[in-house]
Amino acid sequence: MSVASEVAGLGPVNAIALVGALGVGSQWLAWRLRMPAIVLMLLAGLIVGPGLGIFDPARDIGPLMKPMVSIAVAIILFEGGLTLDFHSLREARIGVRRLVFIGAPLGWALSSAALHYAAGLGWAASTVFGGIMVVTGPTVIAPLLRQARLQQRPAKLLQWEAIVNDPVGALAAVLAFTVVLVNADTQTVGEAVREFTVGLGFAAVLGLVAGWGLSESFTRGFVPEYMKVPVLFTVLIAVFAASDAVLHESGLLAVTVMGIWLANAELPSYEELRRFKEHATVLLVSGVFILLAANMDRETLFAMDWSTLAFVAVVVLLARPITVMISLIGSDVPMNERILIAMTGPRGVVLVAVAGLFAERLVGLGYADAAEIPALAFALVAATVVLHGFTLAPLARWLGLTAYGPAGVLIVGGSRWSAELAKALEGAGLPVLIVDRNRARLRTAREAGLTTYYGDILSEDAHNALDLVPYQKVIAATDNDAYNTLVATDLAPEFGRENVWQITRANEDSRRHALPVTLGGRELGHGLTHLELGNLMLQGWRFGRTKLTDDYTFEQWQAERPDGIPLMELTDDTIRLLGKEHPPRGKSGMTLLAMLPPKDETTRRD
Repeated sequence: MSVASEVAGLGPVNAIALVGALGVGSQWLAWRLRMPAIVLMLLAGLIVGPGLGIFDPARDIGPLMKPMVSIAVAIILFEGGLTLDFHSLREARIGVRRLVFIGAPLGWALSSAALHYAAGLGWAASTVFGGIMVVTGPTVIAPLLRQARLQQRPAKLLQWEAIVNDPVGALAAVLAFTVVLVNADTQTVGEAVREFTVGLGFAAVLGLVAGWGLSESFTRGFVPEYMKVPVLFTVLIAVFAASDAVLHESGLLAVTVMGIWLANAELPSYEELRRFKEHATVLLVSGVFILLAANMDRETLFAMDWSTLAFVAVVVLLARPITVMISLIGSDVPMNERILIAMTGPRGVVLVAVAGLFAERLVGLGYADAAEIPALAFALVAATVVLHGFTLAPLARWLGLTAYGPAGVLIVGGSRWSAELAKALEGAGLPVLIVDRNRARLRTAREAGLTTYYGDILSEDAHNALDLVPYQKVIAATDNDAYNTLVATDLAPEFGRENVWQITRANEDSRRHALPVTLGGRELGHGLTHLELGNLMLQGWRFGRTKLTDDYTFEQWQAERPDGIPLMELTDDTIRLLGKEHPPRGKSGMTLLAMLPPKDETTRRD
């Protein structure tokens, strides 16, 4: 008996559980292997779907699949809109405007030409699918940007273009399909124009009204804190459904506009809402990619030929670069950033989902060649995801647009201890940034030539002005324990809780002052508070680095310096901070950074 027949009764519950396990499992495995997660998700979907026949969405989920994918895409785009804070645009504003207003129409025209001349589709199918190809996929761009560690401006350009152009591409396809309907005599020109204009206007107004209504309700306290996320989800789905009922695919525009409004409404609970949406989006992106890959059938995959390859090559090597280069002529975007953006255009779930919908409608109108659209869409998504997944980071490094290199340390709190620690880290070749709200406390660091920032690390200005990509670890080391805890708690989701540390709080051992484990960071300094560390510096303690080898082990170092305080273990690509609950590993090849008493100033160094 075949595997497919054994699992023929796989029901919706088991199918959804399988999708979740494969999606999240692929993301975790990609994190462990340092590979693009999207690639593994596509591979997993193809294996369990057309490969082994274990999972067939049409069979196991049935009519639920399309609405599930549609709602998932709407939530993904809304979350993308939530990241589009106008204050963060600044330097990238001109580039984004050109990529949207010039790049989208030009990309539509060039993509349609590629479909007609390379893939052999008729002009009707080419024009409709060409509009959808304007999108560059926020579902793909976000994980690629995290992996590549791009500099701030090119990352913002790619992010804004992907999110804004997604609804634009879907609406371009709607416009082209409306023209096809007019040519097929199913609609008059007046009816088509009226339907499209009303639908477009309704979507934009509905998104604005919903965003304004939510922001006012949340700000004025009309919605209790524990109900904000449920209310947000309910309104989001209602807005998407209402807009789509007026004009197909306009719901994507409505939810994106709603997300952008909320991103710029300065809501007190904005961060909590955004982070929850990010978590939901990780699950949805995983699920949607597994579903779309598993939904491909073997006949469609085997039908791909040299014309499919030619189509993908023309889009990636000609249509995308020409679109970007022409769009950015005369802008202030440097040439290396233009090249990176021109060679980076991954497509995602919106392309495949919307393409399948319009393909069915075109075939129903008698355009038989439109049946090839789903295969072409999947080929373009798979090729660009794999290509850019493996080439974006190397290309960015070659162009000098990445923070590639040794991972650094962000120290919050200026003091003599912070300055000396930063000097020791810079001596090991690591980037360091010291941030403090008090300019006077940065004086020692500035005099030592260290990189500093005067301001609050939690402020909006710091978020927009600082490029934090080069820094892997955070050390909260001010003289205010409560502020250190706040910094560690706020930055933990961005850097990862395992990478956020703070010096020991005074009264740490008192049950009266004990904090929940959800607050603060890991403890650095083996129980020494800010005051105690400062006193050690006044007594002449210094930082030293020692290279551990097979001939000179950690045990020998410890025997020679029984009073030394190990703080970090450094390797070529990692920084491991040490504390009472995270003792040294002492492996050969590591560089041990420690605080040493005055008698040990002449320590062995690199």
